[in-house]
Amino acid sequence: MILSAENLYKSYGEKTILEEIHLKIEDNDRIGLIGINGAGKSTLLKLLTGREEPDSGEIARRSGAAVGMLEQNAGLDKHNTIWQEMMRVFSALTELESRLRQTEKLLASPEVIADEQRFAALSHDYAVMQENFEKHDGYLIEVKIKTILNGMGFADKSCDMMIDKLSGGEKTRLALAKLLLEEPQLLILDEPTNHLDFKTLRWLESYLTGYKGALLVVSHDRYFLDKIVTTIWEIERHRLSSWRGNYSKYVLLKEEATQRQCKEYEKQQATLASLQDYVDRNMARASTSKSAKGRLKAIERMELIERPHLADKRANIRFETDMAPFRDVLTVTGMELAVGSGETRKQLVPDVSLTMHRGERIALIGANGIGKSTFLKAVQGIEKMKKGRVEWSKNVKIGYYEQENRQLHPEKMVLHELWDRFPNCTEQKIRSVLGCVLLTGDNVFKQVGVISGGEKAKLSFAVLIMERANVLILDEPTNHLDLLAKESLEDALLAYDGTILFVSHDRYLLNKIPTHIAELDRDGLHLYEGRYDDYLEVKEREEQRRLEAEQQQKLAQAMEQKKTQAAVSYKSKAQKSLEAQNRRRFKELETLIADCEALIAQTEAEMATPEVYGEYLRMQEKCSLLEEEKQKLSGYYDEWYTLSELL
Repeated sequence: MILSAENLYKSYGEKTILEEIHLKIEDNDRIGLIGINGAGKSTLLKLLTGREEPDSGEIARRSGAAVGMLEQNAGLDKHNTIWQEMMRVFSALTELESRLRQTEKLLASPEVIADEQRFAALSHDYAVMQENFEKHDGYLIEVKIKTILNGMGFADKSCDMMIDKLSGGEKTRLALAKLLLEEPQLLILDEPTNHLDFKTLRWLESYLTGYKGALLVVSHDRYFLDKIVTTIWEIERHRLSSWRGNYSKYVLLKEEATQRQCKEYEKQQATLASLQDYVDRNMARASTSKSAKGRLKAIERMELIERPHLADKRANIRFETDMAPFRDVLTVTGMELAVGSGETRKQLVPDVSLTMHRGERIALIGANGIGKSTFLKAVQGIEKMKKGRVEWSKNVKIGYYEQENRQLHPEKMVLHELWDRFPNCTEQKIRSVLGCVLLTGDNVFKQVGVISGGEKAKLSFAVLIMERANVLILDEPTNHLDLLAKESLEDALLAYDGTILFVSHDRYLLNKIPTHIAELDRDGLHLYEGRYDDYLEVKEREEQRRLEAEQQQKLAQAMEQKKTQAAVSYKSKAQKSLEAQNRRRFKELETLIADCEALIAQTEAEMATPEVYGEYLRMQEKCSLLEEEKQKLSGYYDEWYTLSELL
């Protein structure tokens, strides 16, 4: 067990955040922590990491177990380079390596060799340090750093780049890279998928799947949770519940448990009502008073089933249409995507074409900055493109969701923002639609500018509900939504009988809604049938075919080059003899190097054993042999490099 907590309670003032929290984290656990915004997830993490103390309850941590937590830009020294910052993780190992090199020099010095007692003590210390260095992969420090940096998207960055030159998102990724290198026994990640592109996300998922320690992850990325975790912890109404399985499994189990609890609650309530009715009718009668008292005691002894909490359930979003457009809803031909104007104009994609049919749900994906949002605006005429043609079929009515909700008026009240768009509706109708997206009570009288991002998103969905459009164009519709709101939106989009064109980085959404994935890159728009996982399978097959074709091309080029060299080259007998001699020596050197490296490794291993470092003469022999073999190896490598250049 790495960590456990019993009966934790935490409040701020009179506001209870957490109560009766019981949990346990074992080695290799994979836990996803979820809950609505404000449920207490961040507070629980602070308690578990010791950043805050509970009001009551106990937290036990295994002695010596390292707990690492990702925080925005945590622990980065802006005056360091990327490489220097990563090397800070291994400061103890680099110090140990320095001591090893110093000890080697001492063991080779005549004064130490002449002093048997000192030589034996140093030999023992050297063996212990060597074993410790190898145990912690001291020889793999550079490999580890480069692997993590490449995986986290820093392959195109110089390791000599100063940290203060990085963007905010890059600093967050670097902080995560540093934490992964630290390899704590318990790794706590709070929204680790922010600022990561699809490629980096896939690498991170693969890396964390093989992580040796335990994981506790807070994330709104349901696809990430499905890939990584095997247990879901949910904080709801101040308490923690645990569910076995990934996020998708949790959704099914939670729904089953809620339905079961509803039935049990209703059954018990019916029993209670029947018993209470009997008590009310018979308590005053002498003949039945005794049995009535018995039923009253039965009521008092009954363990009451808690009423299922349904208030935080999902919004009731429903998009409906009034008419159907013609089959070919949208045709885009030869569109050039560009941003800016004049000297600042930048071409993003030279040629984009797309045909979208009625009822299709097309998800547009691509690298950040490639022009996805620009494309959505261009097909609506919001952004004017100099090149290309856009044709909408008849009877098309577009509903547009803009990712930052800039179409809303910040100074208006929520109620009037919707009502002013549809002035012929009654207040009851307007408030009913707002209620469907969980904007109720005093919230409808707040100014749009002061409500949260999630509430602005729900207000925009209320506008779409009222518009009854038969084509929805959505730009990152889940960005500001909690998990329940995302599920409500997904259900609404799946039930919608219109046509959808949308941009999203939400892979769970991409794996549930689309009929097609459209990938936008510098070469144009590439359409793939199916959902996100189907798209990944096709891309993996394409990449495999590309690698095979590349390998065949290299082989063909090598064979052609060999033929050409054979046809045009002529060498004298002396030249041929010398070349053959060099090739033989080159092969011989490869064998000598391998044998020498094996002998060095064997000697170092023997020096670390008590039988050797405990005996002065044997240790002296091994030190001499080690130095001799290292000198040989250096000479072999010099000759090998020289011959490799000649050949």
